[in-house]
Amino acid sequence: MLSRLMSGSDRTLDREFNCTVRLLDDSEYSCTVQRDAKGQWVFEQVCHHLNLLEKDYFGIRFVDPDKQRHWLDFSKPITKQMRSQPPYTMCLRVKFYPPDPAALKEEITRYLVFLQIKRDLYHGRLLCKSSDAATLAAFILQAEIGDYDPGKHPEGYSSKFQFFPKHSERLERRIAEIHKSELTGQSPEISEMNFLRKAQSLETYGVDPHPCKDVSGNAAFLAFTPFGFVVLQGNRRIHFLKWNEVTKLKFEGKTFHIYATHQEDQKIILTYFAPTPEACKHLWKCGVENQAFYQFEKSSQVRTVSSSNLFFKGSRFRYSGKVAKEVMEQSAKIRREPPEIHRAGMVPSRSCPSITHGPRQSSVPRTRRRAVHISIMEGLESLRDSGHSTPVRSVSNGNSFLRSHGAEGGTAEFSEDSYSPSDSVLPTPVSNDPSDQAQVRHTNGPRRIQEEGGTEQCTQNQARPQAVKPKGKRSHLEKTLPSQHGPEEGVNVVICSLARLFLVTLALLFALLLLLIVLTESELDLAFLRDIRRTPEFQQFHYEYFCPLRRWLACKLRWMGGNLINK
Repeated sequence: MLSRLMSGSDRTLDREFNCTVRLLDDSEYSCTVQRDAKGQWVFEQVCHHLNLLEKDYFGIRFVDPDKQRHWLDFSKPITKQMRSQPPYTMCLRVKFYPPDPAALKEEITRYLVFLQIKRDLYHGRLLCKSSDAATLAAFILQAEIGDYDPGKHPEGYSSKFQFFPKHSERLERRIAEIHKSELTGQSPEISEMNFLRKAQSLETYGVDPHPCKDVSGNAAFLAFTPFGFVVLQGNRRIHFLKWNEVTKLKFEGKTFHIYATHQEDQKIILTYFAPTPEACKHLWKCGVENQAFYQFEKSSQVRTVSSSNLFFKGSRFRYSGKVAKEVMEQSAKIRREPPEIHRAGMVPSRSCPSITHGPRQSSVPRTRRRAVHISIMEGLESLRDSGHSTPVRSVSNGNSFLRSHGAEGGTAEFSEDSYSPSDSVLPTPVSNDPSDQAQVRHTNGPRRIQEEGGTEQCTQNQARPQAVKPKGKRSHLEKTLPSQHGPEEGVNVVICSLARLFLVTLALLFALLLLLIVLTESELDLAFLRDIRRTPEFQQFHYEYFCPLRRWLACKLRWMGGNLINK
């Protein structure tokens, strides 16, 4: 009897597993999930827990044992998407940034987007000048601690709060000045609203950079924003394509292609190399989903896309959610009492520390007010769980900026006027080698984007990330379709393409032969077969070609059979 009860409980456990979702305020929501449950079920449970109705902007992200990030597919069972054993840990993140976050219908939605952008600011994905950084940080300060109170906030109080991993005393003083003099009387709701308006005006709002490399092995960062596709490379933004200019996204192995029509119908192809085929496929799916969400007016207009033009090779994918216009129309119909918001500003955070997370490790010692040297990798172990990918280093638009010293970038000079919030550990695949760094200059002024390795709390298992390696030589701006691979790789590609063409041709001929046999030899009296048999063309083919060929084949078979019998 006891063994039966134990076997029954084991079967029940086999049908269920535990799942933990880390929310944007770093609290956790845990639930028991049926083994055949789809991703939609977990997402609905999280949204119900948060009392969230405008949920189409959000998604659930997880990291596989190879440190590759994925968005949970709501239409598929969870267990079929995981490559490890339960229990599973995931993260709720903003998947599609609202084009105008301040125009969101409900305050709870604006608050969650505020938490995401605050996380982006801390981890360096939101590039801005030091003046904009001070304003954003002051809004966060006002939202979380309220008005300045001399009794509670002594001189230098802003240095105890952590908005970015590293910043200067000058920036701290500017944050405190704005908080004291310009934001008095603003409620948390108003401060968050102003924060969203300011963040939305920045060019890197909504950027989720994916690390890639170009033909020369230089790091490039590809990102999809509410307004289009962005490429950052060589200390500058080298490409920005609006969504209506992008005609096709395609990948083959590690190679990612962007086809676009730009400036007076000029057709261009951008080609970059992802670190792994899995990372390239993730990049492609993110691009397809973002383009569908922001470009189309109705979800019924979304079509299934293929990752390749070569017959049956490649992946097929269709975005199945609502598009931005439908989400806004649905939000306008919401009629309910605003839900209560439990702001978590005073709760310590694992990955994006709250401003009350304790004393900050100052990047500028008190004894040196001008330039100082800091280690790029300093303090990485203390940071966890970024919801996005590659860290983006930003500095001020003034004369002083972060400069790399040495070919391998061992140290960096950090000036008072600079703003550099990117020393954080972010999801992979990125390199653990500090020498694998890239600098990107934005058109607004000096900027830096840097890859840094580490671990993430929302991983299923711990594994070392792989460094980005280029697959071959290609130019990142091509005017024609042919690839510029190396000689050996080009020969392999041609041989593979010819082999696929040969196999597909044989398959088509075999299918055509089967169809001819069905048409000529079978007695199936189907309507479409009957119509084909009655056409003059088919009758001519049947009597002038097929019947003589059949008699010839029969004669040859009888001759071969006779020879075999005589032997």
